[in-house]
Amino acid sequence: MIERSPLGRPLAHLLLIVGILIVAFPIYYTFTASTQTIQTILRPPLPLTPGSEFANNYGEALFGGIGRIGGVGVGTLLFNTTVMALGVACGKIAISILSAFAIVFFRFPLRMVFFWLIFITLMLPVEVRILPTYKVMVDLGLIDTYAGLILPLIASATATLLFRQFFMTIPGELVEAARIDAAGPMRFFRDILLPLSKTNIAALFVILFIYGWTQYLWPLLVTNNNQMNTIVIALKKMVSFADADTPWHLVMVTAILAIVPPVLVVVLMQRWFVRGLVETEK
Repeated sequence: MIERSPLGRPLAHLLLIVGILIVAFPIYYTFTASTQTIQTILRPPLPLTPGSEFANNYGEALFGGIGRIGGVGVGTLLFNTTVMALGVACGKIAISILSAFAIVFFRFPLRMVFFWLIFITLMLPVEVRILPTYKVMVDLGLIDTYAGLILPLIASATATLLFRQFFMTIPGELVEAARIDAAGPMRFFRDILLPLSKTNIAALFVILFIYGWTQYLWPLLVTNNNQMNTIVIALKKMVSFADADTPWHLVMVTAILAIVPPVLVVVLMQRWFVRGLVETEK
């Protein structure tokens, strides 16, 4: 095996370093461009060292206004996208864990029918039901609102299935012990199931936060006001067919700032994310 070979460890590290460089170089190149003037960007080749416009470019993007998106600053775009991503992640987890709790621990008519109805929605993503969903949002007056951005995306059959499979591993003796201690369903859910599910919740939160952060089609349809745009939509609007009309220095700043929050979530929750995916014993 490669780890027993004298060259195995150096070779593995070399491949890892090469892989990191391949992935990281475009990000570094974008960061370098975000610190240059627009004249420098439009006059190739672009320097590989950071320029002197870091403070000016980032200050203009965050606290000024970008003309191509109606004078909205990147700070507003980041706020909108953060609200949407947190709302989608927390909403999906809340609905999914409660649905799985009801399906596993309660006995009611057509229980499995409801579960399979939830599971079938995997075949109906937002893109498939986009027209009726948009019509509902219009009728409810939720266009250009945070609720309109979040609510159609918070149902998750995948998360419900994952929580159901985990809850089915909970020993029946634990349920009986809670019953003997006169713990009601919600106390059993709050004091026993939630602590046991924290690694699963953390792993799903990372995945769902990034899912909400990178949404493009639904925010494009449900937002008409530039003040409600997400950062992904704004990036597309900022780029013109003509290079001279595109504020490339601000585009690069916006791209870098769009990367930072998901990276922070992954880095800060890495330990919980890995435990939630690989642990067999909770």
